[in-house]
Amino acid sequence: MLAKMMSLFLLGLIRVLTGSQARWHGCPPKAEQRIYFANHQSHADLVMIWAALPKELRSVTRAIAARDYWTKTPFKEWLTTAVFNVIYVARDRSAEEDPLEPLFEALTNGDSIILFPEGTRGYAELPQPFKAGLYNLALKFPKVVLVPAWINNVQHVLPKGEVVPVPVLCSVTFGTPMALGEGEDRRAFLDRARDAVIALRDV
Repeated sequence: MLAKMMSLFLLGLIRVLTGSQARWHGCPPKAEQRIYFANHQSHADLVMIWAALPKELRSVTRAIAARDYWTKTPFKEWLTTAVFNVIYVARDRSAEEDPLEPLFEALTNGDSIILFPEGTRGYAELPQPFKAGLYNLALKFPKVVLVPAWINNVQHVLPKGEVVPVPVLCSVTFGTPMALGEGEDRRAFLDRARDAVIALRDV
């Protein structure tokens, strides 16, 4: 009950702070298993793209979150587990567990996921080169629909080092689904996926 109330509160807060505009440019919101992959410039990205999805899709779509950051305090851990139902991944390369294993499990269970292929936040205008995770997921789950997304302006809502959000008009633009080509090289696919995200910036 508390998680539900927090979910409604956050949705209202996000709409007040950002306008929370979802723009379905290349595909409609649809109840099919998807991997949404987007640029990453703020910790607020997770919340923004979650809020942009319709209610029926939010319930079956799980964002990827860095375990070391989002479990630092009991409140952050409760928020990401009870409200957002995230998939924690380890950024520590010394960890024994394959960082993609929780994603494999979620996709095998039929969940859709939200992925930030840069792996960490970037501070340049354009995304950093994409890491191999998106390619490995596309290779292992070829029937899951890959949807690029561009999150606009959210880095100004919660600037680096700040804890109090600032009202700024933001949007999430969802693009045309893409797929891994037969025999396509990993780097070529990742560059193409990055280009698909960047192409949504000025749509």
